[in-house]
Amino acid sequence: MNQANAMPLTLHRKIACSFKDQFLLQIFQISLTSLHQLKSEVPDDFRRDPLSLALRCLSFDFVGCPVDESSEEFGTVQLPASWRPLLQDPSTVQIFFDYYKVNDTCVSKEALECLVRLASVRRSIFVEDPSRTQFLSHLMSGTKEILQTGQGLAVHGNYHEFCRLLGRFKVNFQWASNSVYYLLSLWSRLVTSVPYLKGDTPSMLDETVPKITEGFITSRINSVQASFANDSSDDTLDNVDVLQEQLESLPYLCRFQYQNSSIYIINIMEPLLQAYTERLRLPAPGDANELSVIEGQLTWLVHIIAAILKIRQTIGCSQESQELIDAELAARVLQLINVTDTGVHAQRYRVLSKQRLDRAILIFVQNFRRSYVGDQAMHSSKQLYARLSELLGLNDHLVLLNAIVGKIATNLKCYAECEDVIDHTLSLFLELASGYMTGKLLLKLESTKFIIANRDSFPFLEEYRCARSRTTFYYILGCLVFMEDTPVKFRSFMEPLLQVAVNLEATADAAFRTDVVKYAFIGLMRDLRGIAMATNSRRTYGLLFDWLYPSRMPLLLKAISLYADEPEVTTPLLKFMCEFVLNKAQRLTFDSSSPNGILLFREVSKLIVAYGSRILLLPNGTDIYGSKYKGIWISLAVLSRALCGNYVNFGVFELYGDGALADALDISLKMSLSVPLSDILAFKKLSKAFYGYIEVLFSSHITFVLNLDTNTFVHIVSTLESGLKGLDTGISTQCASAIDSLAAFYFNNITAADGPPSPAALNLARHIGEFPTLFPQILKTLFEIIIFEDAGSNQWSLSRPILSLIMIREQPVDQQQRLSQCFEKLMSDVARNLEPKNRDKFTKNLTTFRHDFRVKNIQA
Repeated sequence: MNQANAMPLTLHRKIACSFKDQFLLQIFQISLTSLHQLKSEVPDDFRRDPLSLALRCLSFDFVGCPVDESSEEFGTVQLPASWRPLLQDPSTVQIFFDYYKVNDTCVSKEALECLVRLASVRRSIFVEDPSRTQFLSHLMSGTKEILQTGQGLAVHGNYHEFCRLLGRFKVNFQWASNSVYYLLSLWSRLVTSVPYLKGDTPSMLDETVPKITEGFITSRINSVQASFANDSSDDTLDNVDVLQEQLESLPYLCRFQYQNSSIYIINIMEPLLQAYTERLRLPAPGDANELSVIEGQLTWLVHIIAAILKIRQTIGCSQESQELIDAELAARVLQLINVTDTGVHAQRYRVLSKQRLDRAILIFVQNFRRSYVGDQAMHSSKQLYARLSELLGLNDHLVLLNAIVGKIATNLKCYAECEDVIDHTLSLFLELASGYMTGKLLLKLESTKFIIANRDSFPFLEEYRCARSRTTFYYILGCLVFMEDTPVKFRSFMEPLLQVAVNLEATADAAFRTDVVKYAFIGLMRDLRGIAMATNSRRTYGLLFDWLYPSRMPLLLKAISLYADEPEVTTPLLKFMCEFVLNKAQRLTFDSSSPNGILLFREVSKLIVAYGSRILLLPNGTDIYGSKYKGIWISLAVLSRALCGNYVNFGVFELYGDGALADALDISLKMSLSVPLSDILAFKKLSKAFYGYIEVLFSSHITFVLNLDTNTFVHIVSTLESGLKGLDTGISTQCASAIDSLAAFYFNNITAADGPPSPAALNLARHIGEFPTLFPQILKTLFEIIIFEDAGSNQWSLSRPILSLIMIREQPVDQQQRLSQCFEKLMSDVARNLEPKNRDKFTKNLTTFRHDFRVKNIQA
């Protein structure tokens, strides 16, 4: 059951649905009967088969969306209504509890898995509340007995499944790798339901929840010492994603009795903070192991406080009182930041730290900022800032923001060797710079001015492993500089980069391939790419364009000519150009009298031709993707963006005899054809760039394609058919668009043409004449995808070329009698043209055709 197979998804679902309706309930009944008959006096091996069969039945794909046990999602089990009598029979649930008591751990674990699925059955299967209450009572009675006796819970697999079972009693939950998460989820759901309780019956949550909260926090603190003592490599603090899942439910529990929970956390944290401060001040670190334990315990507490502050308040709580407690908790972490980032012991901390604490601090700062320093929140938190002013002297959001940016600067200075901390730090910095209000405020801060003025002093910029972070860093600085949008400040900001460019331009070709020059140029390209990413308006893009053109462009051509064989250089150069030619937000809008669009494309053409003509001559190495394919796909992306940017009148090139366009198209096509189709389909980024490039050629420069020799033309069209059959919806859409452009050209210039055909139309007619099955084969492929595959999200795109191909065929449909009516409906009210309204009508008909065809095919 539910095995993977090669049949179309829709056909598989139909067969599975038929199997479910006719046989699955009977099979499940057989498994239950066998379980009862083999309950006693047989070897444990005999019991496993019917139990496994029952589990497979309950795990069946009832709605066509199979449960992936490796993922975090576990949905409701959608049992059919015909299963209701079995669920209402108390023996159904009881038999699995009986089998849990068997000594065989495999049997007991599978029995719990069956119970988990029974507890996940949809509520609506029970028509009346009493029957549902009876079902839940049986489940809870058996669960209570296991809790009382503790039988089997020493086995990890049983304990894990039992925690999942507990979580199901309230609602279907997500699940993580740590079993305790289920328990926290259960209690958090109970807590959030309190405002909706009816009646005066005491819930006992006021007494119980603080104990659970304190128990969890204590267990996390104690786990640090235990993990260190056992020398465990599986430490939750090293996996931030898993840790965040564990803490997802904790804020609701802490804020339920927030005053008590906060006092408990502060009482644990203050002695640790004091001990940590004293240890860092010592001339010698002392016992490094003890210091690591303290650091780990503080890391847990910072993560816990960060999780609490992520949620500002819950229903039924006073906002003012919660802000005061938030301030108390935040003050302890801000005090810890002062300990780690200032004073004579800061450098010692950098040497000893495992960076886990700083990652936790960054998460705290991010959550705290979103709640209290964001664009929406900074003016509505008077109680918090009043308390922070009393505790730390942070009397408003501007002072706090300056402290946050100071923390960012410290991390960027001190963590060049830790890419993870740098990435988290820049993520926080980018979030601040991206906010409208916070971005404006950043420009007023001394700490921000320090970062901009001393940006070359940050060691991480020279680390190769932080190369991507360098681009992000300059993107952030560019965003800040462009907020003021003044040419004077922009030129001042670009002055250090200008000096680097001038020095590189003055370097002779013989010395250009030295490491010093190479890495200086790589850094310049990464910096410029970040700044280009920050230009989101015509004004800001114009500032960068005027800085680059024409003075700096010869440097780029020189570098790509001398370093064509070194991807380490060509990749950042081409990626910069890929960003620079992208017309996002219509930033590449020049004056009507400006030639800048044409001039920019000429420079693009020079670079592509220089790179392509050299890369094609290089032999294939062991890492062909890194040495060739990566540069080729980025080149294709550069040219595609330039061709469809709508800022160049390409007719000018042919009119004035300029070969820039023809040369770029010629070398780009040669690069494309140098890559085997199998490799194009094997590398995802290469596929997207290749098919995006082909789509642009067919939509805007189809004459170039039609002027190719027939074999090359047919090869390109065949690659489009292969792309249609792929699993990537984006690529199949691009292929469909290209095919539609080709078929529409044929229809408009050959089939429905009034005057004499153009040379391009004659070429197309010649190509099709030599390969008359080309269009019919593509049409066949498109119909097969529409009919037999799940093309719901892509059906509109696929319908476009289908209509165009039908229009150019004399006999467009299969005239088999049993399907002729389907095809008649397909063309009903569809005129013989390719106007938008006509296309939309055809798309609507195609949906009906798809349904009717399947029905008739199944009946046959």
